[in-house]
Amino acid sequence: MIRTPRRRREEPLDHAELARLLPAPGDPELSSDRLNGLEEHLMTEIRSLTPDTSPHTASDTSPGASTGAPPVGAPARNRAPRPARRPGRRPVLVGVAAALVLAAAGVAGLAGSSGGSGRAVAPPAGAVPAPVVQVVRGSTAGLAGAVADISGAAARAELPDPGPGQFLYVRSEVSWLVSWEGADGKNRSYVDEIHPREVWMSPDGDKGWLMEPYKEAVDRDGVTLDDPEGGVRTLNSPSYEYLRTLPTDPGLLLKKIYDETGGMGNGPDQQAFSTIGDLLREQVVPPKLAAGLYRAAARIPGVVLVDDSVDAAGRHGVAIARTDEADGARTEWIFDRETYTYLGERTVQTRDAEGIEAGTVRGRTAVTDRAVVDAVKQRPAGLGDAPPSA
Repeated sequence: MIRTPRRRREEPLDHAELARLLPAPGDPELSSDRLNGLEEHLMTEIRSLTPDTSPHTASDTSPGASTGAPPVGAPARNRAPRPARRPGRRPVLVGVAAALVLAAAGVAGLAGSSGGSGRAVAPPAGAVPAPVVQVVRGSTAGLAGAVADISGAAARAELPDPGPGQFLYVRSEVSWLVSWEGADGKNRSYVDEIHPREVWMSPDGDKGWLMEPYKEAVDRDGVTLDDPEGGVRTLNSPSYEYLRTLPTDPGLLLKKIYDETGGMGNGPDQQAFSTIGDLLREQVVPPKLAAGLYRAAARIPGVVLVDDSVDAAGRHGVAIARTDEADGARTEWIFDRETYTYLGERTVQTRDAEGIEAGTVRGRTAVTDRAVVDAVKQRPAGLGDAPPSA
């Protein structure tokens, strides 16, 4: 039947008419933290469709190895369900997984839109203005002595060693940068409110659980980190058992890191520093290996000592740091001044770039507990079974 102008308004509106009547969709932009969270939440659904074919992982035959991805860490530097990782080491999403991520991004953009402007009129829910601090200049003076103290403390640490069927547990307080463009078109720097994050991982990395109820991409009861397919473990997707196979000599460690991360990230030196940070952020690292990693990091060009930094729990300490030349973001690993134990991490913008003011704190973490437990969702004695509060 041929429609006529007379009957057109009596029939359902066509797409063109609907487009004229509805407000313009918002800019489907999702913060890197939330996008990383959604991606990681979907990774367990697509691992069997995306076999790891890189030359490095293909040659790794360590016991119990498997594929899979912290984000602690993880500014995009952060990742959600798996311990945070840096962009550039993230597997490509395909098929249904990619479609779901894009759909979620679109929904988020529409929810934050204002009429036809396409710009958010308010910051994302739960976001607060990013703190701005004075950028303390780093120096190589004192670096060697500090690293000697830090690595010595790490080597002497008495950390739990998981047995069969047990799980490694790490609890942190975290906050990461949230991207937001105001109605005036100007960028604003907001961050997540500092909130708890808990991870359980089996020693072989094949089973795990994440609880981060603050994040919209994570259910209040958490999400599984299980990797049923198994595969090859690498520096970019390590397990506790894999870490125990690594050399502890700093020279050998650094060579392995450069060899396996070549071509990733913003240059080999920055990528090497980021890789070591990823291994430390949300893991229980064997003591001798941790000591070797700190000594290896001190050999990376551009690494400096910062006299004062503050983690997400408000604890002050000295920091081993390096600035990413590409964006001016300086990542600081923070250590207690007296005991030299690892406290957490902070990322500070050292220069104005991409709408982010110099001194803006882009991300903060604070490790508050590391332990071995008998099951996922089980917490060490004293923490109780109730979900933690921010």
